[in-house]
Amino acid sequence: MSGPTALVAEDEPLLRDTLIRQLSAAWPALTVVAEARNGRQAVELFERHRPDICFLDVHMPGMSGVEAAQAIGRRAHLVFVTAFDQYAVEAFAQGALDYLVKPVEAARLADTVARLQERLRAAQPAVMPDDLLARLAAQLRPAINAAPRLTWLRASVGSVVRLIAVEDVDFLLAGDKYTHVGWRGEGGSAQEAIIRTPIKELAEQLDPDRFAQVHRSAIVNLRSISHVVRGENETATIHLKTRADTIPVSRAWLHLFRQM
Repeated sequence: MSGPTALVAEDEPLLRDTLIRQLSAAWPALTVVAEARNGRQAVELFERHRPDICFLDVHMPGMSGVEAAQAIGRRAHLVFVTAFDQYAVEAFAQGALDYLVKPVEAARLADTVARLQERLRAAQPAVMPDDLLARLAAQLRPAINAAPRLTWLRASVGSVVRLIAVEDVDFLLAGDKYTHVGWRGEGGSAQEAIIRTPIKELAEQLDPDRFAQVHRSAIVNLRSISHVVRGENETATIHLKTRADTIPVSRAWLHLFRQM
């Protein structure tokens, strides 16, 4: 691949797709070789594809965009993408780091593209003020950790796409390619659906006061539990209040129910 390449990391799929379309219009020669849903995946995909440029959303679950930038280092040109955050914008501006504010305006993106093209033509090294990024990561972490939790799931039920309130979810079970969702519909009726988001990614976005991972492939709504029955070899089975489904508890998570 002879042209410039890029990675785009953004946890919101619609915003990620929008930025990629904007980049395609502003810089047709640029090839987006990887799309990441969080900071950890961004680092993994960077190591696999080694793009010239990384567009990193600042506020992502798990590892933030700034923390991902620290891991990538000077091996790529970095552009941070942030929602309006007065502190973050001021910090990025003072540190001469390249950044875009959501929603990304075409004119602002064009300026960023022009700067990146000039740096690539001149073979300039990537800007990477390590001390500034370390301070930003530490100072932004509380705000990132306090980001709103996941409140809705978009699930396929046959040919229908349904919005499911997270508070109505009883459990999530990992499948080969999908996550199986057990939830309560109108009148408390037991419903089931599938979503494409991996259970590992969902676990990072759910309220830990309401949901608990109880098995490598299972998350349960604590308010949906009727009782827990201990099994052999340090395992247990969760029984739910309003449905016959049971949820396995593996040894690694049995400590959650030690008090029973």
